[in-house]
Amino acid sequence: MHELGLMDRLLADALATGAASIRKLRVRIGALSGVEPDALRFAFAALSPGTPAEGAALEIDPAPVRMACDRCGASYEASPARYVCPSCGSATGDIVGGTEVELLSIEVPGHV
Repeated sequence: MHELGLMDRLLADALATGAASIRKLRVRIGALSGVEPDALRFAFAALSPGTPAEGAALEIDPAPVRMACDRCGASYEASPARYVCPSCGSATGDIVGGTEVELLSIEVPGHV
């Protein structure tokens, strides 16, 4: 389960802020990242006890697959049902989003 290693790194990044207590961690997970949100939640529940993040909420924001068309340069959201460029109809392009795993924000008591 690579989610355990990912959460270990995300939690270490959050704790590196020096916050005495963390109320919520917000994470973005790309659709092509290979990360299972439920496994990431499980890893968080296993790793957070005994840390300032114990009892904190874990909010996961999904990130869709984003493409950049090779032909016309348009940027668009792709899906298994729609992978062609909506601007020119080209079926080729570069993946420019949807692979990320990133810590977006940390909420601490007294701050929103």
